[in-house]
Amino acid sequence: MACGTEDSWRPVASLEVLRLRADLMEKARRFFLQRGVMEVDTPVLGACAVSDVHIHSLQTRLTGPAQGPRYLQTSPESAMKRLLAAGSGPIFQLARAFRDGEAGRLHNPEFLLLEWYRPGFDLAALMDEVEALLDELLGAAPPARRLTYREAFRIHAGMDPFSAPAEEINRACRHLGMHGSPDDRDAGLDLILSERVQPGLGQGRTFLDEFPASQAALARIRADDPPVAERFELFVDAIEIANGYQELDDAEEQRRRFSRDLTARRKRGMSSVPEDRHLLAALEHGLPNCAGVALGFDRVVLLAAGLDDVAQTMAFPVGRA
Repeated sequence: MACGTEDSWRPVASLEVLRLRADLMEKARRFFLQRGVMEVDTPVLGACAVSDVHIHSLQTRLTGPAQGPRYLQTSPESAMKRLLAAGSGPIFQLARAFRDGEAGRLHNPEFLLLEWYRPGFDLAALMDEVEALLDELLGAAPPARRLTYREAFRIHAGMDPFSAPAEEINRACRHLGMHGSPDDRDAGLDLILSERVQPGLGQGRTFLDEFPASQAALARIRADDPPVAERFELFVDAIEIANGYQELDDAEEQRRRFSRDLTARRKRGMSSVPEDRHLLAALEHGLPNCAGVALGFDRVVLLAAGLDDVAQTMAFPVGRA
């Protein structure tokens, strides 16, 4: 049976957009090379998968001597941290990443991440560098607003995300069209963030930082009252572009987080994934104090080209692959 229609061989992105995409990739590489940041290349296919219950890996199986399950990587983070622990110094990568169940105007199951790590940087320095990069890629703009997660919720959702009772969060979610209660508090806050806070950010660039500690992922937690994740997200014209961490370097804490994730996956009836022992070993060896960020490159192309769907930035998005 044929694998498509008569015109399905054609790229979705125009040749003009593909040339813009190539130019932006070249500019990104030049930006980092001028700053002494080494480009690296890590495997797309790995023996481990992300344990986060909100991110779904694509799985395949190898035959032969290396037989067994393998996972298309949702981010190059783990492999890049292994390089950092081995003494690489500052590194960046334009990496293919894959996430199942993510498709829509701003999502494609296969996408391009620009990810980089800066030993010795704190989050403020990394945010400055993200802004400098966007000035190169999208043109100079006024300095980004910097709001805490709590401030953004108070302004745009009329609630304190740290102290709001569960019923207030559930009521807000029902008002947004969710039937029943969210699976957990963070799921409810995520919905409110995407449907109430994010649209309210308007035009221009906005950083949100100091996320709830329960949303730390692979970031450090700072012992404030309440504790907060040393993490930021960047929004440009109300579109999420980047996610940055002050990177967790404690192997035992990382092991505990993996265990909590795997328990949560079992409770939800999700498939189990192997613990990332390579990452844990790298953390035990010693990860330098560093900050890192992943930037959705397809979305940068979308903004640069004035488009409204990431499929229009790709030669062959999922419907044409």
